[in-house]
Amino acid sequence: MKKRYQVFVSSTYKDLTDERAAVIQMILGLDHFPAGMEMFPAANEDQWKLIERVIDESDYYIVVVGGRYGSVDETVGVSFTEREYDYAIATKTPVLGFLHKDPAWVQGSSATAPS
Repeated sequence: MKKRYQVFVSSTYKDLTDERAAVIQMILGLDHFPAGMEMFPAANEDQWKLIERVIDESDYYIVVVGGRYGSVDETVGVSFTEREYDYAIATKTPVLGFLHKDPAWVQGSSATAPS
């Protein structure tokens, strides 16, 4: 029986909606399990603890990077996307990164990293 992998999909959200959907569809088409914010149930659990748990349960972490830095998690001073990436690296989850071919074109790409 073929192993089915769980793959955590990370990116900024509003500007990369179509790209996220394409990655999720590709994962499903390969008969694996996508995981990411779209699939999180409404839960009483702390949001970051839920993200950590889902990354821990994932076999791979995919990050899609466009022209935005993303929403900053004020508790740590970095974006949620960067925090997810840092966590995946720290836990030695295999990471696959994809850069948008034209980040300046991505809708809403004006947000930048904090100074």
